[in-house]
Amino acid sequence: MLNKIGIVLVDDHSLVRDGICALLESEADLEVIGEGADGLEAVKLVHEKNPDILIIDIRMPNMTGIETVEKLSAENAAVKCIILSMHDSEEYILQSVAAGAKGYLLKDTGKVEFIKAIHAVQEGGKYYSGDISNVLVNNLLNPTKKSTESPKSDTRTSKPFDLTNKEIQVLELVLSGLTNKQISEKLQNSKRTVETHRFNLMRKMEVKNLMDLSKKAQEFNLV
Repeated sequence: MLNKIGIVLVDDHSLVRDGICALLESEADLEVIGEGADGLEAVKLVHEKNPDILIIDIRMPNMTGIETVEKLSAENAAVKCIILSMHDSEEYILQSVAAGAKGYLLKDTGKVEFIKAIHAVQEGGKYYSGDISNVLVNNLLNPTKKSTESPKSDTRTSKPFDLTNKEIQVLELVLSGLTNKQISEKLQNSKRTVETHRFNLMRKMEVKNLMDLSKKAQEFNLV
């Protein structure tokens, strides 16, 4: 009988969970044994289900993914944690690794890499997608003082519109007239990642076109 890897999946968007569950359970040796919508549920599920792997988002109500990983690490929980997030900001990546995450993947990661990461972490290794690895390598080569404070649970007050550093960087490049392809080449991110950042900028700043985006960015001194 095949020994399955038990997975708890935690994300506050049910549609995202449904999609990831379908992807994972298409693999014969993977089984989603619990789902949750925030960090508190994640901790409870880990205690109840004793999974091999916890796959968790960062930005969630009640307790963030980073806070959850940190708590489980402090408890010496046997579960191995993988962060799956749309955020590729340096702060989040470094905080996740410091908290004890064994892997960090972006939500635009392909299925093959996603499954590869789960197996690598289950076997005792660590796995970071290409863009994430670049951040970690750059940090090792150019160490500077980093904030170790985890993001608070959806307080969303640190910057106007709760923009991440990467989103502000993309905003500046968008307003300078670069296309998504040019931005992806400049930032060494995938085009899909840039498109996600651009979509989030429009959503968070509540604008529908480039002209309104530019006006609001100038109004709030973002560029």
